[in-house]
Amino acid sequence: MATRTGITTAVANRLADSHQSLFLAAKAEFDTDDIRVWTGNDDLTINSESYIGAGTLLTISDVQEGREVKPEGVSIALSGMDPTVLSYALTENYQNRPIEIFIGFLMGGSNEVAGTLSIFKGRMVNLTVVDTPEGSTINLDAENRLVDLERPCNLRYTAESQEFLFSGDTGFNRMQQLIDKQITWGQETDNITNRDTSEGSRSGEFNIRI
Repeated sequence: MATRTGITTAVANRLADSHQSLFLAAKAEFDTDDIRVWTGNDDLTINSESYIGAGTLLTISDVQEGREVKPEGVSIALSGMDPTVLSYALTENYQNRPIEIFIGFLMGGSNEVAGTLSIFKGRMVNLTVVDTPEGSTINLDAENRLVDLERPCNLRYTAESQEFLFSGDTGFNRMQQLIDKQITWGQETDNITNRDTSEGSRSGEFNIRI
């Protein structure tokens, strides 16, 4: 754990302490604005950004991390929040939008952040809203970024793919011509008739196709 990327000196010192005041926080990036909540009361500042205290209304499933490189998802439930959050859930484009979950350490008895560590980064894939007499509950499923390793890449070394990635780049415009290009190696040839112009055929003729 001590060698994991992203562990600052402040976090390392907290991990070595026998008494901890932990919290979880989630940041979901929508088109209009970000939703930032944490498992405590009042507002909290993380990396110069304000997080709304959701207390026990915010629940996050276990974030699994093992030795094997495989994508593990996570689920977040948020209930009883203000209409703004509900409006984002109902009207915003959320699929494949970034989401990040932090674990953080508080200075004892206060809302001052001693350090945070990102424990999950991924994309939102499914969002449902459940209405009850007590209020609305938003359930959000997210997938780990590692899931991209299991998806086939639809891009190729072609002019069309290069134009899609970098508009105006002509670096692959002659790729199709090179596929059936024949290169004569080790023999003198007539450029017009492709005929041997030497008095005797040379040894070591190679035809290279790329």
